[in-house]
Amino acid sequence: MTFWEKITGSDLNRDWEAFNARAEALPPDYRAGWQQITANLMPYGDFTGRSLTPIADGVLGLLEESAAEGQSIDDVLGDDIPGFCEALAGGEGARTYRDKWRDQLNRSVARKLSRLGG
Repeated sequence: MTFWEKITGSDLNRDWEAFNARAEALPPDYRAGWQQITANLMPYGDFTGRSLTPIADGVLGLLEESAAEGQSIDDVLGDDIPGFCEALAGGEGARTYRDKWRDQLNRSVARKLSRLGG
């Protein structure tokens, strides 16, 4: 990855376009599952989403293999897609970017208040 790609995120655009092109080749129920997975994974990414690229690639590979074997999407993902995504992101209690930003804000406010208080 070049400096320019890292700054602009053009490599991420290419990756996600390739993922979506691969997903278009899946059966309709698998495509719907892919859309739900990407929507539920996004909160677990870092600011750029770069940390989700290997996870998305692995999940898409799983979907492609399962579709080729003729498995149903429910057998592959189960009925709890948000829970599936949480497990992919690091298990129960996985921290989202909102959690990280909230903690950062709380630390910043606490520092400011301690300076004002004495």
